[in-house]
Amino acid sequence: MNKTLNTLLAGAVALTIAGAASNASAADGHGAKDGQEKCYGVVKAGMNDCASADGKHGCAGMASMDASPNEWVSLPSGVCDKLAGGSTEPKKH
Repeated sequence: MNKTLNTLLAGAVALTIAGAASNASAADGHGAKDGQEKCYGVVKAGMNDCASADGKHGCAGMASMDASPNEWVSLPSGVCDKLAGGSTEPKKH
């Protein structure tokens, strides 16, 4: 029984690691994955996905205000253009 349980656990761990590697390889190097795009201007404060376009910070969850034109969230391709204030490019001031 222990051998079967150990085998099942090892398989589950291997699948988890393979899934994480697959997700990492699908990213564009800046956070957006295949089939998704960065959407600027629609993020709630503290809910951004990664670094700001203006370089003020380099981490997710650091947006200081709602709807900042330099903060982005990854959305399925084509959704951003349907959102009020959404843009696939950071807005210039």
